[in-house]
Amino acid sequence: MFSYRHAFHAGNHADVLKHSVLIATLQHLIAKDTALMVLDTHAGAGLYRLDGDYARTSAEAEEGVLKLAAAASAPSAAPLPSLLQNYLELVRGFNHGAHIRVYPGSPFILQHLLRERDKLKLFELHPTDLRALAGNVAQLNAGRQVAVMQEDGFEGVRRFLPPPSRRALLLCDPSYELKSDYARVPDMLQDALKRFATGTYAVWYPIIPRPEAHDLPRRLKLVASKAGKNWLHASLTVKSGAGERPGLAASGMFVINPPHTLHAALREALPCMVDLMGQAATPRIPLKRAEGAALAQGLMGIGRLRSTGTAVTLFCGEPSISFSE
Repeated sequence: MFSYRHAFHAGNHADVLKHSVLIATLQHLIAKDTALMVLDTHAGAGLYRLDGDYARTSAEAEEGVLKLAAAASAPSAAPLPSLLQNYLELVRGFNHGAHIRVYPGSPFILQHLLRERDKLKLFELHPTDLRALAGNVAQLNAGRQVAVMQEDGFEGVRRFLPPPSRRALLLCDPSYELKSDYARVPDMLQDALKRFATGTYAVWYPIIPRPEAHDLPRRLKLVASKAGKNWLHASLTVKSGAGERPGLAASGMFVINPPHTLHAALREALPCMVDLMGQAATPRIPLKRAEGAALAQGLMGIGRLRSTGTAVTLFCGEPSISFSE
């Protein structure tokens, strides 16, 4: 049974993808003066120690944010794409000195960027994470701006849509421990779009070998298309999944009503994510020489980006971009 509890995977490659997309999306939304309502359906603990027991169990941050930070700090390093620069700058802001020991989860990333007039609603059911989240949020002295709720986020978001300000961002990233999560995500989005069609909805999901996970992007695309909404789908694969190294090999982000700037930002950043965080079990095979199974085995990783009407596929070995209408 797959389970993706935040504390065990903080700062891994999936977090880099999810949180860089989240930051870029929120920065675009707060450029407008009108207040924003932000909903996080599965908030987790909010803050994580990368040298703590949970994170050290898998040490996935070493192949994620820590690897990215080390590459960016190398003397001969080229500047990172702006999407990744903004992400690293925010993460470093929660740490003192050169080392990253504290990793901000989605609640703290969101609160850090929000303005006083914005509201943040955090949902969490796991008792351990809920206690940690409440304690961490209490240190912010954010008053009524941030609310922590021991509720099922799938259901709890309903009463906040539509928001009074008519502007909202919803992040949905469940653990997918329950098979039913794969069905509840598109069902929740379909209901949310009926309640508030102009909100921005961001879904993170793992890419794993089970039918429900494979089918989720198609179902999300169908929900968006039926509602007549634009969508963007980005996925990141850092290893084949068949090697000796355990852990999640790939994940995706699906955004409904995305910022118009997000496609170009990801198109620039995804090849860099693959290049810096790819985990090669075999030597690179240049794309122009690789076919079929050889391609899958030889690449360090794959980043894919799709949006309404256009598909962009970015491969690493030798990056290649192809478009399809």
